[in-house]
Amino acid sequence: MPHATLHIEGMSCAHCLNAVNRALRSLPGVEIESIQIGRADLRYDERSTSPTALAAAVTEAGYRATPTP
Repeated sequence: MPHATLHIEGMSCAHCLNAVNRALRSLPGVEIESIQIGRADLRYDERSTSPTALAAAVTEAGYRATPTP
């Protein structure tokens, strides 16, 4: 499974971590390696999702996410 790192702006507390966690877990084919304030490291099934879709899910949860190489 490919690896993706998301840079996430707007996170500041445990509530933020939980919101991002829920948003990413709602997508099929996502394995969360770690979530920290400002960053998420993931593995994903490229047949089910993409780094752009991962970032969009976090953005829908109220944060600004950008996939980083």
